[in-house]
This record gives sequence, C-alpha cells and structure tokens, in this order.
Amino acid sequence: MDSHDLATIAPLAAAVLVAAAIIVVDIIRPGARTPALVVALAGLAIVAAATLVAGSNPGDAFGGAYRVDALTTFLDLLFVAIIAFTLLFAPDYLAARGLPLPEFAAVLIFAMTGAMLISASMDLLVLFLGLELMVLPGYLLAGFAKRDALSTEGAIKYFLLGSFSSAIFLFGLAFVWGLTGSTRIEVVAANLSAIVAGTAPLSPGLAMGLAFLTTGVAFKIAAVPFHYWTPDAYQGSPTPVTGYLSVGPKIGAFALILRLFVGALGPLHQEWVGPIVVLATITMTLGNLVAISQDNVKRMLAYSSIAHTGYMLVGLAAWASSGRIEGLSGLIFYGAAYSFMNLGAFGVVAALQRRRGVSSSIDTFAGLGRTEPALAFLMTLFLLSLTGIPPTAGFFAKAYVILAAVEAGGPAGILAVIAVLNAALAAFYYLRVVVFMFMRDPKGEPVPLLKSGILKVGLAGTAILTIVLGLFPGPLLQVVEGAARAIAS
Repeated sequence: MDSHDLATIAPLAAAVLVAAAIIVVDIIRPGARTPALVVALAGLAIVAAATLVAGSNPGDAFGGAYRVDALTTFLDLLFVAIIAFTLLFAPDYLAARGLPLPEFAAVLIFAMTGAMLISASMDLLVLFLGLELMVLPGYLLAGFAKRDALSTEGAIKYFLLGSFSSAIFLFGLAFVWGLTGSTRIEVVAANLSAIVAGTAPLSPGLAMGLAFLTTGVAFKIAAVPFHYWTPDAYQGSPTPVTGYLSVGPKIGAFALILRLFVGALGPLHQEWVGPIVVLATITMTLGNLVAISQDNVKRMLAYSSIAHTGYMLVGLAAWASSGRIEGLSGLIFYGAAYSFMNLGAFGVVAALQRRRGVSSSIDTFAGLGRTEPALAFLMTLFLLSLTGIPPTAGFFAKAYVILAAVEAGGPAGILAVIAVLNAALAAFYYLRVVVFMFMRDPKGEPVPLLKSGILKVGLAGTAILTIVLGLFPGPLLQVVEGAARAIAS
C-alpha cells in the first residue's frame, strides 16, 4: 500500500473512523445522545469532503481492485446523504422508545461503508465483501427494537432470506470466476467479449452463473418474486430504520448491478436483458396491485418500494436493449430522486409516531390537514413525487427512464408502456392517503406533536431536494451522465 492507495480509499477509511469515534464517545459518555449525534453528522460531513477530494483525482488502488471514478463519487455522496437524513429523523423516535442512538448511528455508518465499498469495487470478491458489509448491519437494524415481536419477526425473515440470497449470489460469482479465470471485472468483461465474438454458444455453466447472480441480486433489490421479506421487515422495523432499508440497501444493490451486470457481464447483455424485462414487469405490477389493498402506511410504502424497483429496472433494460447511455443515466437519477422523496415520506411517519402507541395505520393520517397542516403538506408533496406528478423529482425520474426505454425500442419499448400504466395505477393508493389527510375527520381528540428542530431540518431538506430536482434537474443530469459514462466505458 502506497500513498496513492491511501488517498484513493480516504473516504472509506474516514467512514470507518467515524463509526469507531461514535463508539468511543458512547464509552466515554454512556447513553449520551447529543455528543454521538454531533460526532456522526460532523463525521459524515468530513466523509463527504473526502469523497469530493478523492473524486477530483480519480484512479485505482490495490492493483485495480478499488476504483474512484464519477460513479463512485456520486454514489458515495448519495450514501452519505441517505445516512445523514436517517440520523436526522431518528432521535425523537428512538428516544420515545428508549432505544440507544449511539449504537444506531454506529451500525448505520458501518452499513454505509459496505455500500461505499460496492460502488468502488472492480473485483468480484470485493463486491461480495462490500455487499455483506452493507446487509449484515441491516439485519441488526431491522431487529433494533428487540422487545417488539413484529421487529424480531421481520428481522429473522430478513436475515434468513438475505443469507440464502447471499449464498446464491456467491455461487453465481464462483461460476463466472471459474469460466473466465479471473475475479477482476475488466478481465471478466474482456473474456466474455471474446466468448461472445466467437462462434461458441453460451455454455451451460455460464448460463447457470447468470441465473444465480440474477436471483441473488433480485433478492437484494426486493424484486418479485424474491420480495417476501420486504413487507414484514419494513412494517416491523423502527420507522427510521424502515426509511433507511427502503433506500440504502436498494441503492447499494443497484450499485452492485451497475458494477457487475454493466461492467463485468455487459458483453452478455443480450442474454440477461430478457429476464430483466420480465422482472421489471412483474415487480412494478405486483407491487402496485398489492399496495392498493394495504391499510398500514408503512406496509403500503413497502410494496411501493417494490414497485419503484421495477421502474429502476426499466432503465437497466433500456441500456441492455440498445446500449443507450440514457438508460443508465435514468436509473442513477431515479435512485437519487427516490431516495429523498421516500426518506421524506418515512420521516413524516416517524414524526407522527414520536409518541409511543401511535400506529402507522392509514386512520392515523385522518384529519392531519387540520391538526398538523405542515406535516400534511409535506406528506402530500412526497406522495405526489412518488406518484410522478410534475414538477416534483419523481416526475422527471419516471419520465427519464420511460423515455430511455421508448428510444431503445423492442422489449424495452413495451416495458415503457407497462411503466406508464403502473404509474397511473399507483396514483390510487398514494392519493388515498391524501384524501384521508384532508377529507376525513381525525380519530379521537388530536394531540399536538412536539417536533424537534433536528427533525424539522430533515423534513425541510428532503422536501427542498424533492422540489429542486423536479424544477431544475439539469445540473444533476450532467453529473449522472458522467457517472453513467464511467461505468458504460
């Protein structure tokens, strides 16, 4: 390891040190929430600064196994933002239930280091290590309310199915490694290009490896029919954890898809585009259909999250069908827009549940427009963005992936039509919550909510980003196009 390697991995090293610093602060001041939160947020600011510095001088480290490029820089900053907003939404909720904030923050940042490792990985084994480092803390967070039976049940399901999917994914990596002779992504891509250029058909071993990899990744992004863990894990987890699980591991898994399927398996795109089209179709359709029947808002947002996985897969299918960079750009932009609007929606749910005993039933939102107009307005904004109503970030995100699919034509063009129909279908259950907030009487005597300043900052930040990315998407589009070119090349 030389000085160049150290400079390249500085953001990842900084994130590890921040998590360790939180643990040290908790040892010095046991149970103190404010010092741990200050260290966590200040540390995330340092990680973001280190990411920008490293991104200004892109390069490889450790013999090419770790790469900093435009994609790495963008995803690392997005991961930092996701963790920061989660920490802003968590203190009130955790304090009301006696759950420890320092442990929560440390585990959350350790999960972020796994996502950062995935975004920079140029080696199959490093990709797998990053994946496990990201999902293992997720199992802990899902069961963070250990005295809650629903939380324990969701965590066990998440852990068991996640472990099976990791094993399946590892089998797929082993097949690809054995048939290409290398774990380096660039070497794998070169060897697969040679196979595609020749006259030999796709070998059964390689086809099996593709099947294992697709199945393992489908579990991580909660694509149908590998989504069984999602509703129970989301409903049972503490609400700030649910917000994180709905975006953090999902964006990390899509980072893995970009590095693996676009980077390493890109030469075989004609072989795996068909399964991706099928996955996208059934994922967005079933997610929306089941969400319609849900009376629990957290569970509804869980199935909504499944549907949004399908929309993001539309961008991947568009690239695989035609090689157009717009498909990847749309996928990356969608990931950023979805992160902020979905975190904001769960932030509102967490604000309502600041008092113990408040459920996430849709009846809880009845009359919110009169009792808490600010929260009702914010929830409406986030739900409209999730629906895809202009001028929010969600509208432009959907428009970008759908237009990319239309331009790609073929199966992706059909997928674009399906995505439009599903977006219209989703409006029913999103707007149903809005109807409850503004057109139903509150249940019982309304109790004023005491919202802390840090929660207000989080809600304001996600709301501003949801609006700004819808009104002025140009600057972010330039950034994501650079990130897409970095991976496509």
